[in-house]
Parts: sequence; C-alpha cells; structure tokens
Amino acid sequence: MGVHDHRKAAPKTVDLGILSVSTTRSIKDDESGQWIAKRARKEGHEVRLHQVVTDDIAAIREAALKGIRQNDLEALLVTGGTGITPRDVTIEALRPLFAKEMPAFAAIFAQLSYEEIDSAAILSRAAAGVIGTTVVFCMPGSKKACQLACKALIFPELGHVVAHVR
Repeated sequence: MGVHDHRKAAPKTVDLGILSVSTTRSIKDDESGQWIAKRARKEGHEVRLHQVVTDDIAAIREAALKGIRQNDLEALLVTGGTGITPRDVTIEALRPLFAKEMPAFAAIFAQLSYEEIDSAAILSRAAAGVIGTTVVFCMPGSKKACQLACKALIFPELGHVVAHVR
C-alpha cells in the first residue's frame, strides 16, 4: 500500500491533547494552545485535554503521562519550553519517554523555520516521538511556530501517523 492509500485509510478524527509549557501563561492567555485547539477542532479532531504546565522536567513528564493515560489520547501536542535557555526543558523531559523518535519532524520543522525566520531558526528546537501508542509532537511556544508546525506537518499527517502507532 502506498502513502496515498495509507492516508485514505487513516482515521479522520484523532483524540488529542494540548500541553502548553510555560511559567507565565494560563489557559486564558495561552494563545498558541488556544490556536492549536481551535485548528484541531476545525480539522475534525477531538480535543480531550488542554493544560498549562510549568517549565519543570518532572511536572512536564507527569502532565504528559497522566494526560495520555486519563484521556486515552492518540496524540499529544506540546508547545513551549523548546528553546535553549536553562528553563527550556520540554524535550529533555519527553525525549527519554519516546519508544520511537521521528527525527524528520525536527529536521523539516527546522528547514521551514529557516525559510520563515532566517538564521534565528537555530535558537529553536522541535521533537516528535511515540510514548506507548500516543504520538507526541513538541514545538516552540510562539503562535507562529505552532501554526507552521501544525499547518505544514502535524495536521496533514496526523491520522496517518496515528494509524501507524495503533
């Protein structure tokens, strides 16, 4: 079966969660997370979780694992905490939990970011992988970065990716 056949057979609706990593935001002012939730619903997906968690490795891991388990998530979209400051620990928190990593997500996101923001792209990081049977995408916290990742990479392939990890 080719990629187009796989996409056709993939689920159209995915049960997903959004985890926004920030020490300063709440759900009310989480523009990136709100945008992701709105876009996910527009794409036909079910948003089962939207939570803000502080920039702390243990807190991020706990929120991710608890969110996945309690909400039976097929996908978790994590925004924020992916920069290079000492408090940016999202990738350090979640990458060790990945049974499989999807390095092409980070590579393609970096290229797309470079096309958008030039050399400043070297300051941001992204990652994707699988925890259990849940696909996890980690992206920067800026709304523009979330829009880029979701429109160009995540939502076009979400059902297809989920079908592979089921």
